[in-house]
Amino acid sequence: MNLKLMSLLTDLLLCIVVFFPMVSAIIGYLIGRHNKNMRNYFANAVTGLEFVLFLILLLQQILNTRHFSMEIPEVCGLGLHFTLDGFRALYGTIAAFMWFMSTLFSEEYLIHYRNRNRYYLFLLLTLGATEGVFLSADFYTTFIFFEIMSFTSYVWVAHEEKKEALQAAGTYLAVAVIGGLVMLMGIFLLYSLTGTLMFEDLNGLSSNLAYHGNLSPREGKKRLWAAGICMLFGFGAKAGAFPLHIWLPKAHPVAPAPASALLSGILTKAGMFGILILTGYIFLGESSWGSLILILGVCTMVLGALLALFSIDLKRTLACSSVSQIGFILVGVGMSGLLSGENVLAVRGSLLHMINHSLIKLVLFMAAGVVYMNVHKLNLNEIRGFGRKKPLLHFIFLMGALGIGGMPLWNGYVSKTLIHESIVEFTELVREGAVSGIFNVDAMKGIEWAFLISGGLTAAYMTKLYVAVFIEKNSDEKVQEKYDSLKSSYMNKISGATLTISAVLLPIMGFLPGCVMEPLADLGQDILQPTGEGIKVTWFSAENLKGAAVSIIAGALIYLVIVRLWLMKAKGDGKTKVYVNRWNRYLDLENLIYRPVLLKALPFVFGVICRGLDSLVDGIVVLLRKTIYKDSKLPHELEEGTHITHMLGCFVNDLQRLANATIWRKSPRKVDYEHKYAIIHEEWSEERTIIGRSLSFGLLLFCVGLIITVIYVLFRMKYRL
Repeated sequence: MNLKLMSLLTDLLLCIVVFFPMVSAIIGYLIGRHNKNMRNYFANAVTGLEFVLFLILLLQQILNTRHFSMEIPEVCGLGLHFTLDGFRALYGTIAAFMWFMSTLFSEEYLIHYRNRNRYYLFLLLTLGATEGVFLSADFYTTFIFFEIMSFTSYVWVAHEEKKEALQAAGTYLAVAVIGGLVMLMGIFLLYSLTGTLMFEDLNGLSSNLAYHGNLSPREGKKRLWAAGICMLFGFGAKAGAFPLHIWLPKAHPVAPAPASALLSGILTKAGMFGILILTGYIFLGESSWGSLILILGVCTMVLGALLALFSIDLKRTLACSSVSQIGFILVGVGMSGLLSGENVLAVRGSLLHMINHSLIKLVLFMAAGVVYMNVHKLNLNEIRGFGRKKPLLHFIFLMGALGIGGMPLWNGYVSKTLIHESIVEFTELVREGAVSGIFNVDAMKGIEWAFLISGGLTAAYMTKLYVAVFIEKNSDEKVQEKYDSLKSSYMNKISGATLTISAVLLPIMGFLPGCVMEPLADLGQDILQPTGEGIKVTWFSAENLKGAAVSIIAGALIYLVIVRLWLMKAKGDGKTKVYVNRWNRYLDLENLIYRPVLLKALPFVFGVICRGLDSLVDGIVVLLRKTIYKDSKLPHELEEGTHITHMLGCFVNDLQRLANATIWRKSPRKVDYEHKYAIIHEEWSEERTIIGRSLSFGLLLFCVGLIITVIYVLFRMKYRL
């Protein structure tokens, strides 16, 4: 095919896959106003077609590795820029597949829900926005679609409109808005520093020091780090990285299960996409940046696993698990920054664990959705025994549990092995003195053990869920009989096929890592720009199996000792045990720190400052009036009104007395026109004051905006000159 024609067709497809779902969302909403079933079919068709279009783009990248770029000029001044490479084609396809599966499952899951039309509207809007993030070629385009994605997905969390849902949605929106604003500050700083936001133009910026303007390398480095930290804050908030992970454990339990699968599996990866760009482009080869990401990754990984272990809510456990798995990915990304010369293992491990986590959480959250849509409960003590005598659901959940637990022959094992090997490799380099930094051998050994123990915690909490739902019986025999009676009617054929297809992928990827996982890594790894020669990994060698064995043994011990002996207690009858959550609720970061700081401390501090400034100004005014501008007393001060209303009122009152003495003698009138005209004058004065204040406020805002614009223009002109 002619190269020019291929480029034109690719540009057209890039526009379609981003904007087609968003336009279809409005069409689907209008259809749903008249026919609910047609709306469901339409949504299924749109997400299915989106998946097919991305398969075409993916196939094109496999057959022809040439990158394609397109621009939609003059959008908000800078225009929108999209590009297609291996990573974008791969993750766009994964996102489209997950949306297609979730949309198919949504029909049965939402059958008894209200506001389904609204749900499908924002489902498709978020699809287009998410694909826009993954296909973006500059930070400006990323930011626009990132914010659209945040606001449209907010509706998922608030869908049930219950107190818990609205509170969780508020937390989600607050984190998204604050993260977005901080990210925007970073984008402004980066643009003022470099004069561009295009990813390719920023490649290797940290080491090249080619800054826009007359800045010293040291000053430029400081500003670059300030921009990077701000953007990391925004992207990390969406990814669910510590300490901005607070929305994940609260949003997932209240959102519909298909939406939870997308929130956990894809929207967190939109945040990771930004972190990959920062690491692979701007801070390429920067060991200090790699150290920062590694520290954040370890904290996120360990904390998420602990929260999941203590949780007794099915979807909350899976949500906390997502926090932990994001930590595993961040550890890999951090290692890719530290191993700047030979980081291919870390790069491939990070990418593959992103893919694995997305697909695994699709399976697990949809399986949790099957439980919830039948019993409308998520507490482990209440859903205990639901999965018994349901072999298909048993198989589906088990595939996800073995995958995320890193069991050999499942996909999670492959990516975790690569990340673990990168840690071991860097530890050896530190021991040999080949690299320097803040981590010594003991620190790296501690990180390795944190990695392995977190893997053990993953195995322990997934075993806890599996045993509670599929092995143990419910303490209430009648409830267990009810659960057992659902063995053939707990989900329809479409939902069953959707979950089965999603689950079967996990062991296939793990059984055939050389045929499936390695080509995926080859296709998408360039986003982190791997260095060094590719290493042929013997996936099931004794050395690689040893790390998995340590995590599995640790998981078994944690489950038997901590879960069974400490996180369970006997009921009043002493015959059965129930799961208990021993995590101290006062350790909730949102209620412990964020809400008190944002809603109490900051308003109090700024209130005191504003009151002080207000009192200072009043004091100065009073002082001036008492000294320089002395007030002069009026010779005759009226009680109300003005001299005009007083004179006019007295004149009309005299006319009224004359009329009462003559023509109105039989029915005299008693109206105080002086008071009446004074009241009318006061009303007119208040209206003029309100209008004046409104105009003044509008002019004030206009002047503030104009001043900021002038300062920015002068600042830009200064650096251009």
